[in-house]
Amino acid sequence: MKAKRNSKKAILFSLFLAGIAGKAWAQDTVKYVGKTLSNVDYHHGQLTPAVGTHNIQVFRANREFPAQAGGHNFTYNHQPFLAYWNKTYYLQFLSNPVGEHVAEGKTLLLTSKDGYAWSEPTELFPPYLVPEGFTKPGRSDRAGKNLYAIMHQRMGFYTAKNGKLLTIGYYGVALDAKDDPNDGNGLGRVVREIRQDGSFGPIYFIRFNSSFHEKEAKYPFFSKSKDKAFVAACEELLHTPLMMQQWVEEADRDDPLIPFKRPVKAFAYYHLNDGRVVGLWKHALTSISKDNGKTWAYSPLRAPGFVNSNAKIWGQRTADGRFATVYNPSEFRWPLAVSTSEDGLRYTDLLLINGEITTMRYGGNYKSYGPQYVRGIQEGNGQTPDKNMWLTYSMNKEDIWVAQVPVPITATVAGAVHDDFSKEPERAYKSWNIYSPLWASAKIEDRGLVLRDKDPYDYAKADRVIAAAKKAKIVFTVTPQQDTHGSLEIELLDDKGSAAARIMFDKDGLLKNKAGYRNASLQKYEAGKRYQITCLVDVATRSFQVLVNGVDKGTKLFFQPVAQISKVSFRTGAVRRFPNADTPTDQDFDVPNPGQAVAEAVYRISALTAETL
Repeated sequence: MKAKRNSKKAILFSLFLAGIAGKAWAQDTVKYVGKTLSNVDYHHGQLTPAVGTHNIQVFRANREFPAQAGGHNFTYNHQPFLAYWNKTYYLQFLSNPVGEHVAEGKTLLLTSKDGYAWSEPTELFPPYLVPEGFTKPGRSDRAGKNLYAIMHQRMGFYTAKNGKLLTIGYYGVALDAKDDPNDGNGLGRVVREIRQDGSFGPIYFIRFNSSFHEKEAKYPFFSKSKDKAFVAACEELLHTPLMMQQWVEEADRDDPLIPFKRPVKAFAYYHLNDGRVVGLWKHALTSISKDNGKTWAYSPLRAPGFVNSNAKIWGQRTADGRFATVYNPSEFRWPLAVSTSEDGLRYTDLLLINGEITTMRYGGNYKSYGPQYVRGIQEGNGQTPDKNMWLTYSMNKEDIWVAQVPVPITATVAGAVHDDFSKEPERAYKSWNIYSPLWASAKIEDRGLVLRDKDPYDYAKADRVIAAAKKAKIVFTVTPQQDTHGSLEIELLDDKGSAAARIMFDKDGLLKNKAGYRNASLQKYEAGKRYQITCLVDVATRSFQVLVNGVDKGTKLFFQPVAQISKVSFRTGAVRRFPNADTPTDQDFDVPNPGQAVAEAVYRISALTAETL
């Protein structure tokens, strides 16, 4: 009888969930109606890339040699935000010594003029010592003499109507490693101005938590500033509901400034063509507002069709008048993908932004694998001159990255490819998909696409999407700068990222071809010599003929069958398959020598052509 009752309960619960899902589909709301889904067994999810996306690492954590990380040795770096103001990119992120919610916490700032070359980090909001004896409602433990606050904020920048750029932080308190610093029982939110000359105004509190008394505050309240324009900018921020909604997690649970008080996390928004606002939260929750965030049509529901776990989701209008959402389309924090929409409600595709997971070099509390917590430039915080979509995210909650996604966002290339870096390096570079860590860069140098790699735990990667073909002639020219260390793997792939063929400049000075599970030698290669490699590909026979500097090296079989070839990839290291869906959630160890570089390997790509036969 008990089993039957449990069975009936399960059926009723399933019907209840089905009813909720049906209601959600019936709502005028954001929904994913495409057919593409991500496969978590691959870091890239088997997703087709958004053509021309450039992923650029802007901060690499280094505990052993902090001088190589701008003087900072903290290895938990997360939750970045991006703005474009005064012809400058601004990026702030949180930083803790080892792990999440483990003090002390601070906020750092990076700047760039072009989005590619970034400054060393500057401390925006320094560590803050919690007053001794501080406690939280319902807890008996209290802060000791040396407890520092934890920085936590879901909003980084605000550009006021008077032109002031404000940057915002929040000092929360975690009384132990499992305590929640953004439970509404912290110290309060701070603000300072970023001036046009690059300097910063003083730090002020802009909102206190009721759990903290102003008389104990290290910084004054903003209204005490003598800068009337700064005070006006702060007041404007406090009276903008869409801005205040971003504060809900850390604010007092009954804060009258917060329009919708359910503490759903990581609010982002964009405006539709008819003026309504789409709200997005973690878990791909969504709702719609007709009054700029004062009220919401319904309590946030899971956006139908969207697959998203507990990482952030970002949404925006793109410069071509369309819309994009960017998120991790799985129950894990990989891959990072973009979905596009004509009207901002119906999303129809799913394309790859970043399908790489570098080695987590430093273990720590609540550090998750993958490219995550993505944010773009919020409405009002600037439009980049190239009109492309710029994003920022953390990798493994350790390193900070940006991504430039060309607009319009597309997945295909039509016609033949003729990229000659000696003639038009920048034009050619814009068409490639780039993965460029600080210690393993992929960028234009002296009219060539140069891949450098001195990172023992990462690699440089440059991919060229080509017109999908069953028969093709692919020609590329590479000059290795060494023949005693390093490696370059060149792969021919389909649109799901499955490689059919691989040619390698290996560390033993041999040019090789992957023949099944063996690597077969093609010939020796020499440092500083140019090698033009021609591949005549035939998908029907699962083979490709190889010529090196015009000399026929024979016909080779694919090591994996594919239906078509649609991408050529250059990578300074072996393919990665760790972590996977069964990897333990928390890494509690550091890898050997995580902050030390190895001998640099350099490869120069001069040209690539691809023609359908």
